Amino acid sequence: MTLLSSVRRPSLFSVRRRSTARLCSGLLVAGLALATGCSAEDDSGSPKSKGASSKAAPTGTSADTREHLRVGGTTRAYLLHKPTAPASGPRPLVVAFHGRGADPAEMRELSGLNKAAKARGMLVAYPEALRKAWGAGTAPNRKRPDPKADVRFAEALVAELVRTRQADPRRVYVVGFSNGGSMALRVAAERPRMVAGAVSVAGQLPTGRAEVRPTGPVPVMIVYGGKDPVRPVTGLARPGPAPKGEEPITATMSARASAQAFATAGRTKDPAEQARKGYDHTVWRPGAGKVPVELLVVRDAGHTWPGTTVTPPKGFGPASKSLDTTGTVLGFLKDQAPRPAAKTADTADTAKASKSPERSDR
Repeated sequence: MTLLSSVRRPSLFSVRRRSTARLCSGLLVAGLALATGCSAEDDSGSPKSKGASSKAAPTGTSADTREHLRVGGTTRAYLLHKPTAPASGPRPLVVAFHGRGADPAEMRELSGLNKAAKARGMLVAYPEALRKAWGAGTAPNRKRPDPKADVRFAEALVAELVRTRQADPRRVYVVGFSNGGSMALRVAAERPRMVAGAVSVAGQLPTGRAEVRPTGPVPVMIVYGGKDPVRPVTGLARPGPAPKGEEPITATMSARASAQAFATAGRTKDPAEQARKGYDHTVWRPGAGKVPVELLVVRDAGHTWPGTTVTPPKGFGPASKSLDTTGTVLGFLKDQAPRPAAKTADTADTAKASKSPERSDR
């Protein structure tokens, strides 16, 4: 099966639910600010009250909030989950990118990150893509003339949550599924001094005209299905044409080549491979002062999030229970050392972006 046939299908959740309210959208002026007028949601994804303020949920509730951010003259939206327990200091932050055709609430349900992150005292932000797709590659196209816009959105989101929600700038992690997984890898590749760890599930590094190259050491884990029929574990070097009206489909390298690219940037040791129950585990172990890179290929998994309770639609390959992906992902990220506390060029650029107008991303 080619990716073309898969992108015509509904998202991973549309066969189960379409009642979740969409995130608010619209155009705002440049800069960084939160907007109101969105609804809070509980962990099930059901809207609680339309028109409620986007302020944080009252203490003692488990509600998530829909938030807005002004970036480059365009409204960008995200769903925010904040643990109810008081924090003794800054909290780790996980930014979770949804797949193509999905939305933040669907990513929340697919990944089950809220419950797992709550146990670890983590904030989780689920950003929303423009036109339901992320600019995971570097090549512009008619639908996305500014391919850097989503990287700037990620920077701005991190800066805002550090400023307003006690997010720890030394413990910022990016996670994503499918197109969102490729987006997480791009952010890690291009902003290594902002990210303390990255995980991609069913996503690979773009190649060809849209090539993304890691620019510094970042701890990275890639989880991939050995039976993925949508974007095979061996990569998709020559994708077919996109359905009419949609963005071109981005070519990607293999899951292993994606991991190797980060291992090379991090100057790791040669990989060690081990067959485990249900999956093959490859680890590029770090040298002195370096970071690890891991690849987990789940043998019986398709284009899915292994361990999810969500049933994938027809054409995405088999679901798998061979790996608790969510626990594995957060365990990997939690094990990584925080980024250095000293200011870097990336944090300086992010701070500047929060005060100055940027080029519009539309």
